[in-house]
Amino acid sequence: MSAKEIDEYLDALEEPKKATLTHLRHTIMAIVPDAEQGISYGMPAFKLRGKTIAGFAAFKGHLSYLPHSGSVIPRLAKETEGYASTKGSLHFSIDRPLPRALVRKLLATRMAEAFDQR
Repeated sequence: MSAKEIDEYLDALEEPKKATLTHLRHTIMAIVPDAEQGISYGMPAFKLRGKTIAGFAAFKGHLSYLPHSGSVIPRLAKETEGYASTKGSLHFSIDRPLPRALVRKLLATRMAEAFDQR
């Protein structure tokens, strides 16, 4: 995995998608500074101790946060209220980053699941 791959992914995006996802990337790395950055399934991803704990992607009309688990978003139903979502992705506006507190909860929930720290 390589941070350069994420740089290339972001460089290919138009604004404001690029700026919003760059902000999310910095937020994830500030919360989990030991995470490895790279591309997984064609999208930016962050791994910790060999397990993918987060990712994101740009689409035509929205951006997505990907916890790489089908149970994280349902577990945080109250916190993610007001966002469109699927079991495995949280959709947000192309020009408004996810709040840091929400990203922290998404990451904490995924890491607890991945590393069995319930």
